[in-house]
Amino acid sequence: MKQAMILAAGRGERMRPLTDHTPKPLLRAGGKPLILYHIERLVAAGVREIVINHAHLGQCIEAALGDGSRWGARVRYSPEAEALETGGGIFQALPLLDGGPFLVVNGDIWTELAFARLRLADGLLAHLVLVDNPPHHPAGDFALAQGRVSARGVPRYTYSGVGVYHPELFRGCTAGAFPLAPLLRTAMARDLVSGERYPGRWLDIGTPERLQALDRMLRRKEPKDP
Repeated sequence: MKQAMILAAGRGERMRPLTDHTPKPLLRAGGKPLILYHIERLVAAGVREIVINHAHLGQCIEAALGDGSRWGARVRYSPEAEALETGGGIFQALPLLDGGPFLVVNGDIWTELAFARLRLADGLLAHLVLVDNPPHHPAGDFALAQGRVSARGVPRYTYSGVGVYHPELFRGCTAGAFPLAPLLRTAMARDLVSGERYPGRWLDIGTPERLQALDRMLRRKEPKDP
């Protein structure tokens, strides 16, 4: 995998007032911005081409990260006048990617997942990384069986915010705001979505309390790849 997109356009309503003047991906834990953990892990995995979408306070993200060269990456931006949701944001950014499969990472998670091992098999449209359901999302999102992800069934897991997508997943889409989940469910119905369960450390940084918990964890011990 040589190219990736970091989703950084969310408003971060549940993080207010922290996000009133700072975009959520630039909130700090363990002494550095959340988004920088992704950039460093992507570069360590050999991913040098990174696209970042943004909306709320997006100029702050560009000012903080620049062209990415200080971390050995080439960072480009896909600004959104208003947030386009996950599907619309990825669709708008497709011209900045090279037409092959690409890794997508939510900007508001933290994980020790080794990005280098993620692959999309020929003929499939998506590969999702799933995690055990956290307390704030006990019902999960999708079922996983024999390496395939489906919208129904058990056991159910939570989508981690990390996936590999093929541009063909977005065939027929038009510009504007739309969610990603319906596209994935359609592809699942055609048995075109693979997946894996990740058992390592992962956090959805959706509230100030979870951000504080991550900060405490990172300051106690330097994380290592599983």
